[in-house]
Amino acid sequence: MATITLSKKSVAINPLKQSQPLGASLAFLGLKGTIPLFHGSQGCTAFTKVLMVRHFREAIPLATTAMTEVTTILGGEENIETAIKTLLEKSKPEMITLFTTALTETRGDDMEGILTNIRKRHPEWYDLPIISVSTPDYRGSLQDGFASAVEAIVRTLPQPGEIRYDQINVLISSAFTPGDVQEIEEIVTSFGLKPILLPNIGASLDGHLEDTFQATTSGGTTLAQLREMGSSIFTIALGESMRGSAEILEQKFGITYEVFPHLTGLGANDNFLQALSTLSNNKVAQKYRRQRQQLLDAMLDTHFFFGHKKVGLALEPDLLFSMVEFLLGMGAEIQGAVTTNKSPILEQIPIETVTIGDLDDFEQLVEGADLLITNSHGKRIAKKLKIPLYHQGFPIFDRLGNGFCTKVGYRGTIQLLFDIGNIFLEVEENH
Repeated sequence: MATITLSKKSVAINPLKQSQPLGASLAFLGLKGTIPLFHGSQGCTAFTKVLMVRHFREAIPLATTAMTEVTTILGGEENIETAIKTLLEKSKPEMITLFTTALTETRGDDMEGILTNIRKRHPEWYDLPIISVSTPDYRGSLQDGFASAVEAIVRTLPQPGEIRYDQINVLISSAFTPGDVQEIEEIVTSFGLKPILLPNIGASLDGHLEDTFQATTSGGTTLAQLREMGSSIFTIALGESMRGSAEILEQKFGITYEVFPHLTGLGANDNFLQALSTLSNNKVAQKYRRQRQQLLDAMLDTHFFFGHKKVGLALEPDLLFSMVEFLLGMGAEIQGAVTTNKSPILEQIPIETVTIGDLDDFEQLVEGADLLITNSHGKRIAKKLKIPLYHQGFPIFDRLGNGFCTKVGYRGTIQLLFDIGNIFLEVEENH
């Protein structure tokens, strides 16, 4: 059980965490046929867009209600109405995904009341799905905004229906990349199950060229799938931050659930595949039995390089838990662990202390470590302390192929072992 310590600084010197609106927009980008709509100033949207384009190296569809000084004082109802009308006329989204920013949260816009009034004035929008979520920048982090968006989706769109015994819901937290999501879908379908993945960024942010231009997201969880979630037999929540969404589905439709904190490492994947086998009443495919043997061999090959290595990590809570468990399982030691915000999963991390702070706190904790694991903003620290950096988290803007990186399943764990093992190997050879 880890002790959680809070940084006592009055300001963040070198920020680690990203904002809630960024997390919400990332979750909404995993839905098909939408454009995430920021209720705030143009600068809020532009900042997020820059980070996402640099990370994914793809065109990212985002929209804004473009609040100004005057509209902020008078209220944003007219801006929201105009933005929705413009999106429907020009981009024809299948659903509207709307979330707030610090600007409109500070003013205190009544989003529920505003949307009720807008629907009264536009009866033609009666059947238009509108998902609204509160995501102030000044509270929470990327993971919190992502989780809040998923909760808003499952609270709004799923409908009751006849139970489909081969259909399951798979709720996927912000700790997973598009490549991870694709691997998860492949594993689940190998058991003869039909998963509804939410959000499915593996189909929208995986880096693919479309035949024609599309203003909205070209892939992701469809509106039809979202409606059908209430008919699923079971819910799998991947990441502790998805527990709230799983509970909503249980309360609304009586769908039981299980939370898997992560899918990296031997034990985590053994548990996941065993659960899928029990759920489907099907055996684990020979392909994954073979991959498990390959993982055991990879662990044997690499454990010499991981043993007693001191590692520092600065990541969102779900991802931090995943990486710490993986590293400890390989014999490494955690010199310092920094995260962005409080989460129930933090106390379960099997180390002495986790610090909720920034990259300045991280720098003070990790001097003398053998490896740093954080996003691209940790590059300066790595250079200053002359410690190798392994990129994880968001944003990563000095590496290619972030959408394809996979750390889940037996295959993803093998890749992670070799990627980090090669860093240790190279350091040893240079010494």
